[in-house]
Amino acid sequence: MSFSRLFGLLLLCCLLSACGDNLIPSGEDKRPTAQPGTTGPAVGQLAPEFSVPDINGRTVTLANALADKKGIVLYFTMWCPICDSHMSHLRAAIAPNFPNVGFYAVDYVSGSVGDAAAAASANGYAGGTLTILADVAHQLTNSYQGTMGTTIIIDSSGVVRMNEDYRDGSRLQAGLAGLP
Repeated sequence: MSFSRLFGLLLLCCLLSACGDNLIPSGEDKRPTAQPGTTGPAVGQLAPEFSVPDINGRTVTLANALADKKGIVLYFTMWCPICDSHMSHLRAAIAPNFPNVGFYAVDYVSGSVGDAAAAASANGYAGGTLTILADVAHQLTNSYQGTMGTTIIIDSSGVVRMNEDYRDGSRLQAGLAGLP
């Protein structure tokens, strides 16, 4: 065995042993409980205000997104195969069951509204059930601590009801069914 392979194997063993017995995620949310009435991305907090363009150049704010809706869903996408799978599921299996909820895909990787529009079009999402938001200044990404697959439900009163990675959509559906 070459020195570089032996060194790589030794390094991998050291890194894995440093993790202790915590290699398998528990599935339980270990973040601190949010204080009601405060603003932030955590469940129970008031959703941070935002003002971002959609791919058609219209400004979307939290207030106008929630107008006449039971709530909204923000899904953070990178236009990768995993995000495409999630968004296809959102579009086909979830959004039709919740017509009083606004569904938004947050493009936080494209550098401009035009690039976000091109990405949405190339991936078959322009003009569909999901409104594509071009988060070119990373306002949503920073305010909601969003990354690939982050899925957030905000109810009609502006309270965050879910903030977690998209899995199979079952928790999202349950959260949407529980909206007041």
